[in-house]
Amino acid sequence: MSDGSIAADQLRLLIERIERLEEEKKGIADDIKDVYAEAKANGYDTKIMRKIISLRKMESHELQEQDALIETYRAALGMA
Repeated sequence: MSDGSIAADQLRLLIERIERLEEEKKGIADDIKDVYAEAKANGYDTKIMRKIISLRKMESHELQEQDALIETYRAALGMA
């Protein structure tokens, strides 16, 4: 087997793996949409749920910094 055919085979396998993963990702995204739809049907605010999920991904110090900045900006705008 020549190096060209080995490289072509490897490239094809990599492409096929990516395609499978993209399909799995689409399936997971659809599942997440379904969970949000269920939450909405049960009266939950999905916009707030998305924000909470975003906050839970943050490191503690990042969250504290963000909260401090939000409070500073709110105070500056007379919203505190």
